[in-house]
Amino acid sequence: MAHLFRALAERKADDAALIDDRGETTWAAYNARVNRLIGALRNAGLEAGDTISIFAGNSREYFEVMGACAHGGWIYVPVNWHFTADELAYVVDNSDSIAIVADQQFIDVALRGIKGLELKAKIAIGGATGDFQDYETFMHQAEPTEPENETFGGPMFYTSGTTGRPKGVRSSTFQSDIEAMEFVGTALGEMLKLPPDGVSLLCGPVYHSAQWAWSFLPMLRGSRVVMRQRFDPAETLRLIDEYRVTNSHMVPTQFHRFLRLDAAERESFDGSSLAAIWHGAAPCPPEVKKQMIEWWGPHIYEYYGSTEGSIVTTVDSQEWLARPGTVGKPLPTVEVMILGEDGSPCATGEEGEIYVKSLMGADFEYYKDPDKTAEAHLEPGVFTFGDIGYLDADGYLFMSDRKIDMIISGGVNIYPAEIEAVLVGHPAVHDAAVFGIPNEEFGEEIKAAVEVTPGLESSEKLAEDLIAHCREHLAGFKAPRSIDFVDELPRHPTGKLFKRLLRDAYWQASDRRI
Repeated sequence: MAHLFRALAERKADDAALIDDRGETTWAAYNARVNRLIGALRNAGLEAGDTISIFAGNSREYFEVMGACAHGGWIYVPVNWHFTADELAYVVDNSDSIAIVADQQFIDVALRGIKGLELKAKIAIGGATGDFQDYETFMHQAEPTEPENETFGGPMFYTSGTTGRPKGVRSSTFQSDIEAMEFVGTALGEMLKLPPDGVSLLCGPVYHSAQWAWSFLPMLRGSRVVMRQRFDPAETLRLIDEYRVTNSHMVPTQFHRFLRLDAAERESFDGSSLAAIWHGAAPCPPEVKKQMIEWWGPHIYEYYGSTEGSIVTTVDSQEWLARPGTVGKPLPTVEVMILGEDGSPCATGEEGEIYVKSLMGADFEYYKDPDKTAEAHLEPGVFTFGDIGYLDADGYLFMSDRKIDMIISGGVNIYPAEIEAVLVGHPAVHDAAVFGIPNEEFGEEIKAAVEVTPGLESSEKLAEDLIAHCREHLAGFKAPRSIDFVDELPRHPTGKLFKRLLRDAYWQASDRRI
């Protein structure tokens, strides 16, 4: 039996471990299928330390692949399922993946994305296509017996970076051993108030590190995972009550949609099973959060963190109501420092760049990018996400600015440089700047400011063409929602673009603080 799930498979054999849109898998069946998959991947030539890309929606099979990698010593890369073939090809190649698991709904993109890449295994969930083997057939080439020489493997998430291309984050947390991972799962569950043998609801993409942490890691404590690929607010309320969900990770956009449900749907919600609903990844408007606390009670928790540094601060409902806007106090395992431009510590209440140090010695690196790794570090073990904030007299952290240029829309990080590169590749564009402007539902939406090539004229038709051009070369969620045409972008003689001069008018016109 796979080590991490051995006791659970024995103790809860016939209980459902995973439930998705298509059915459920018991703990005993999950354990057996993980074992088969370990054997099949080894038979395909994968060795400990190799990397597998996963290009699939939320599904029971996704969790089987992650479970197999956790015991076979493989690194797995959860790939954003919105990616185009070019974006997928970059991640598969950059991560040195030698295998890929994709599902049928994205198989056309997968076939184009891996064309020309040398891979030892190409596996399709839902049936063989092209040179992809059927997932079930591939798995059942091996027996469900306990694998030998189990070695811990873990995820490498890709996050947007300053070059505009996503960067692989290698965390020291996931470079340990199986026993250490058991400790991490237990400690995280206790810290996040996730009950053992609870029920986790996955209602966001598991390729996101936070959604992964709030679903796969609770499984190590015996939590059942109920998942959907698409979020529907009314269905989510029904799922919480039907499966007696205890915990979930959500983003403010989802809170907006809950609050927009009609009175009958909201009043029919019981919610008495809830123990902890966590949110992060994007700023939550205070009024939205207050309404959610009034409706769901003191089960709303917030955190500040990142893929690189995991969870840094947390705050519960009562603390937040007493200090609206705070993202909480640092965890006991973390030290938060606020430093000025000269590197000196800031006084209480004084804004500066937020630096983090893990007191447990945890750190990260950007895969194959030592320069970007060095840029993020003040010194080994002390790093920044590029955010600006301050600590109050009681040690609570407040965010006072955003990552430089980063757009967070619906909880998804979007880096403008990648979009700008596509825009300036259009013959009608002389220069372009992309930035975020307020959006009530998503937090931010993408706006582009464009200088038209001399001799050409701006028009609504050109704006439509430029947005379509972005959609052709990038995932749809990265395309600008609107375009402003300007005579000249505000650049310093050195070439530096003053984006604040473009976006400030939009944020100042709203009631929200940037």
